[in-house]
Amino acid sequence: MRRRFTLFAVFLAAVVVVLGAYTRLVDAGLGCPDWPGCYGFVLVPSSAEAIAEAEALYPHAPVEAHKAWPEMVHRYFASTLGLVVIGLTIVFIRARHERPVPPLKLPVALFLLVCLQGAFGAWTVTLKLWPQVVTAHLLGGFATLSLLWLLYLRQSSGLGGRWQVPAQLSRLAQIVMVVCVLQIALGGWVSSNYAALACRDFPTCHGELLPPMDLAAAFDFLQSVGPNYLGGQLENDARVTIQVVHRLGALILLLIGGQLVWKLHRARSLFAVAVAGALGVQVLLGILNVILLLPLPVATLHNAGGALVLLTLVTVNFRAFRSRSPA
Repeated sequence: MRRRFTLFAVFLAAVVVVLGAYTRLVDAGLGCPDWPGCYGFVLVPSSAEAIAEAEALYPHAPVEAHKAWPEMVHRYFASTLGLVVIGLTIVFIRARHERPVPPLKLPVALFLLVCLQGAFGAWTVTLKLWPQVVTAHLLGGFATLSLLWLLYLRQSSGLGGRWQVPAQLSRLAQIVMVVCVLQIALGGWVSSNYAALACRDFPTCHGELLPPMDLAAAFDFLQSVGPNYLGGQLENDARVTIQVVHRLGALILLLIGGQLVWKLHRARSLFAVAVAGALGVQVLLGILNVILLLPLPVATLHNAGGALVLLTLVTVNFRAFRSRSPA
């Protein structure tokens, strides 16, 4: 029962990650100017009276239902995930006297993480899409999904046969996962600073491999709090810098990931196909984002693809660890 409950939480977390990406991509992050409600309502105001009341409370933010609904649907699913994680934590704590002892640290860590995610969700709105908070909120969503998947793996017997990962690949697999997390963080920084279309050609940027850039402004993590960051505040050179660095990060991940794929192939592990497929699809989606000018379905899939790559690497690392320490 715990295993199926955990798998349900994994599925729900994946939905929340995709909904969060969709909300950012349709510029609905401030679709509701308050939190946790929407203009003081549980549902998006729809009647003439409710809209008039909402706009009287927030005269600087006229009601735009097409933006408010994506934001609220994301909140509903995120809140449901929070309740599910709380329930999951209670189930695991109550089972602490069973033999074998179920994982306990992971559920508690997940409970603390979703509490922090709730705070980041509020700060995203109250700090008006401050890029640091938006990026941290995105990373928190990926971390929640990854830890839930790890909790599921901890309860499963695992795949045998050609799905094993040799213990000697553990260090390389860890490095690839760290690079993947950094690349996801860069992707969040691209999104939160509206730099996805800073370069509209590929593999060059404005016809140059190294266009004019501004590293200091692009990665100024001490940006002032206060302005409305919807649409971004950075100049073009800074946005170009973020985009180019994200591309370089993708290249590094592809090269290091390729080394892992080759060694998995040499070890006759089917994870070679899984890692290669996840990385290949993600790179393709990233290129399509540029040359097709960020179509919504492709951009949303690119966020989902990042989650898939990360979960694949979490699984590889878990299997390598189990190979080193079967107990």
